[in-house]
Amino acid sequence: MVYRAFFDTVFAGMDPERAHERAFAAIRAAGFAAPLLTSPRMGGTRAPRTVMGIEFPHAFGLAAGFDKNAAAVPGLLALGFGHVEVGTVTARAQPGNPRPRLFRLVEDEAIINRMGFNNVGAAEVASRLHRLRATPSGRDAVIGVNIGKTKVTPPEDAVSDYVESARLLAPFASYLVVNVSSPNTPGLRDLQAVDQLGPILSAVQGVSGGVPVVVKIAPDLADDDIDAVADLALQVGLAGISATNTTIARPDSLRAARSNIDAVGAGGLSGPVLHDRAVEVLVRLRERVGDRMALIGVGGVVTPGDVRARLAAGADLVQAYTGFVYGGPTWPRRLAAAAG
Repeated sequence: MVYRAFFDTVFAGMDPERAHERAFAAIRAAGFAAPLLTSPRMGGTRAPRTVMGIEFPHAFGLAAGFDKNAAAVPGLLALGFGHVEVGTVTARAQPGNPRPRLFRLVEDEAIINRMGFNNVGAAEVASRLHRLRATPSGRDAVIGVNIGKTKVTPPEDAVSDYVESARLLAPFASYLVVNVSSPNTPGLRDLQAVDQLGPILSAVQGVSGGVPVVVKIAPDLADDDIDAVADLALQVGLAGISATNTTIARPDSLRAARSNIDAVGAGGLSGPVLHDRAVEVLVRLRERVGDRMALIGVGGVVTPGDVRARLAAGADLVQAYTGFVYGGPTWPRRLAAAAG
């Protein structure tokens, strides 16, 4: 594959975050240079589907984390994604964790990140989305907005922090995602406990203005906790659950040298290694919630077959990110073809 040869000779030797910034700049420029190609209808070869009351061009989209600040949505849609989930966005702008904070495990086509929700803040992202929604390419685009807790906000103030982000961003979002599952903000995953999660979800629902609300969970949750979150989501009346985020585990199945993995240190692991657990969680959720809410299948999605299998396992939508890094610019359209 041409892109993989380019990746191996150019990007593989470059700092991963620097490589991401260069690729991102090219995608953003393509969005400005080719406005006629940015229609969200260009992304797939299958009939649209309605999920959470939203018409998606097809079921395959880009997971949060690639476009943190809603800066390249038209270019990403032009590549073939049916929807783009931007963020994670926090109420206050923050720089994230110190660099280096993004690492590749090339042997596993995996990534470890400890970015720490680096973003320009909810007010600025809302302004960008406002401008985008005023353009022909942005008016009908399906854009999810993933929101998280500002790092300096103490846990006891988490509700108000999420509410501020939701209030600013909901008017421009197709749907909102409450992210309580990133491992890179201290204490964030503790908010997945239902006694803490319930008030957050209820409050975000209260200011969403009818925009569908989804909660994103970690693959590391115990099965009983997955059931508890599913029950809470039904009780609160959420539109859906996104499963799953990155993992803090370092499975023995990883092919990268253990010394290299250990040298990277903390962070969320993504890539094909997530596949089995992500499917397990998805199947469990579908059995628990039936057809009462939408499920977004994320984690370890690499091939068109993965998209079809995730849909067969109960997902209404499928998202990926790490596969994009290793698959290149033609990869989204190949997977979109499987997302009927």
